[in-house]
Amino acid sequence: MKRSKIIYLCCMVLLVAGLVFWGCAKEEPAAPIKIGGIFDITGPTSAVGKDYAQAGKDAERYINENGGVNGRKIQLIANDYAYKIPEAVNLYKQYKEVDKVFVIQGWGTGDTNALKQQINKDHIVYISASYDSKLNDPSKTPYNFYVGTSYSDAIRLAMKFVKDSFAEMVPNAGNRAPRVVFIYPDHPYGKAPIPAGKAMAKELGIEVGPDEIVGLRAIDATSQLLHMKEFDPDWAWVGGTTPSTSVVVKDAAKLGLRTKFISNVWGFDENLIKLAGAAGNNRIFGMAPFAFWGEDVPGMKAAMEAAKKADPEGAHTVRYIQGWSAMMVMWEGLKRADKAGQLNGEGLKNALESIENFSTGELTAPITFTPTDHRPNTSLRIFKMSNNKLVPVMGVSIEREDRFLGW
Repeated sequence: MKRSKIIYLCCMVLLVAGLVFWGCAKEEPAAPIKIGGIFDITGPTSAVGKDYAQAGKDAERYINENGGVNGRKIQLIANDYAYKIPEAVNLYKQYKEVDKVFVIQGWGTGDTNALKQQINKDHIVYISASYDSKLNDPSKTPYNFYVGTSYSDAIRLAMKFVKDSFAEMVPNAGNRAPRVVFIYPDHPYGKAPIPAGKAMAKELGIEVGPDEIVGLRAIDATSQLLHMKEFDPDWAWVGGTTPSTSVVVKDAAKLGLRTKFISNVWGFDENLIKLAGAAGNNRIFGMAPFAFWGEDVPGMKAAMEAAKKADPEGAHTVRYIQGWSAMMVMWEGLKRADKAGQLNGEGLKNALESIENFSTGELTAPITFTPTDHRPNTSLRIFKMSNNKLVPVMGVSIEREDRFLGW
């Protein structure tokens, strides 16, 4: 009798201990998935970088409030590198060695290219805000991704637009070829797509004039534009950011130039309206791979609600949509990697490469990555500034040709 009581008590103690252990184990949440963030908040591209970075933090909260990665939260460790390549390298080392991340939301062309070999070696997925075509050939950069139409495809499309619209834009040109020049900062970002633009111009029979260099923090472009005037181009490609683009456009208006300007993605946004003023009307066109803030597309509602929740009075631009889209595509990849039981760098890479015609709710064109091609899409829209508004002109696309991969 005494022995049976002892056995009974022992069983009860073991049962209670097991229940307590099970309960504690059940209640202990999984550690969040850490994500590195390298952003420009105070540097030369901060005018377009701050809103992009804010979208990353707002998207972090939105993802965690909407199921996380199959129930597991994420943690975006965001830092400002002020557009300094050495600082980006230091942050990368911190994320790798201290925070043990396997995915980073990155920023610029110079720093992303400086890190790409180390990224390959470390098997860390790097989703950049640089859309440099040198990063989209997975035979060379298998862990680099981005979600905007590449700079090179955008400039090729710009040259096609110059050619196709020439008779309409310059009705008194006769039989001569269109003339174009390239204006850009002397920086990896500005220079990256120029060879592709010149090659496409030659292929289309467009005459190319001398390049002009205008810095990201330029406050005057008069001398460059006067030099450009000697060639008298019909069009000028502008490869800076919104502030420097506005300087070019305003100075062109002061000088009475007839040249029209077509800007890359980072030089054309809602802030251009107030920065360029009336000088921009019917003078500046822009390549737009992303929906502008507040456009009536399905994916806009969630982004706008997340932004309002973070800052009810905050003003935003397409830069927010760019950062938001990068986080949404990453989220999809993380969920797929987790479902496959491969929540690591290689697993995320494989998951992203399984994405086909992924819808961002029309914030971008549908996105596709494959193991042999990391171009997200080859389509965008062209807008122009008219009556102090950004007005759509047309949608354009280019074939996903092998010859354009990686450059």
